[in-house]
Order: sequence, then C-alpha cells, then structure tokens
Amino acid sequence: MASIDVLSTRFRFYDNMYSQDLREQSFADWPFREECNCTPEKMARAGFIHCPSENEPDVASCFYCLIELEGWEPDDDPWTEHVKRSPNCGFLTLKKDFTKLTAAEYYVIEKKRIKVFLRKVCHKKMAYLRDEIDQTLERLKSQFDSEI
Repeated sequence: MASIDVLSTRFRFYDNMYSQDLREQSFADWPFREECNCTPEKMARAGFIHCPSENEPDVASCFYCLIELEGWEPDDDPWTEHVKRSPNCGFLTLKKDFTKLTAAEYYVIEKKRIKVFLRKVCHKKMAYLRDEIDQTLERLKSQFDSEI
C-alpha cells in the first residue's frame, strides 16, 4: 500500500495522465511485451501507469481511481482486471476520448478524481490513527499490568 506522501506525489503527477501516450511511456521497464496480453499499450489504454518498487516490479496504478494492481500474468487483460477490481472508476466509464471533452466535462471528471484522492488519503490517515491508538492502548495495558 502506498504511503500518503507517495500517493500525494503520484496524484499531482497523474493530472497529466489523461494522455494515453504519457501513460504508455511510463511502461518503459514493463516486463510484459508483444507475446503478452498486458502490453504497455493495453495497460495504458486501460488507464494504468507503471509505478514499480524494488520489491514489486510489476505494480500498475490507475491514474484516476488510484487502484494498484500487482502480480500480473502474461495472459491478464488490463481492462478486465481494472473493471473487476474498480468497476466504478470514472476513467472506465468515460464515454468519449479525453481530447474531445469540453472544458465543463473535464471539470466534472477532474472534480471526481480529486474526490477519489481525498477519500483515499482520509482512509489511509484514519487507518494510521487507528493503528496508533491500538499501539498506545497496548502500551498502557502492559504498563498498567506491570504495575499491579
């Protein structure tokens, strides 16, 4: 799971990723090529950007809904995998090519993308706070138990 800082950096970078060409360029080191179903072109067409880490070289993230998928197999279909795991992604439901959107249409979808980001960041922060509370409670319990 991406940290909040990484997520924020990606989000700011992802506003340029409505362009399929830019998304496809991110797959320069993608391990799956011509004989595979999940080629860079198909990954980009499905809204994905390649965002590998040292431990996970095949992580791809949707620039719009921010879902991260890893463990790709050569026969995986990027569009199908995206729909399966994030059926309400605004990018998947986009009815026209990005370059054909009016300014008003772009504003609406970008506003939704920002809401997705804010929701994800809030969930991550709440999970972090829950963990901190649980750890504090455990420390207090063990301290209390040791004093008895």
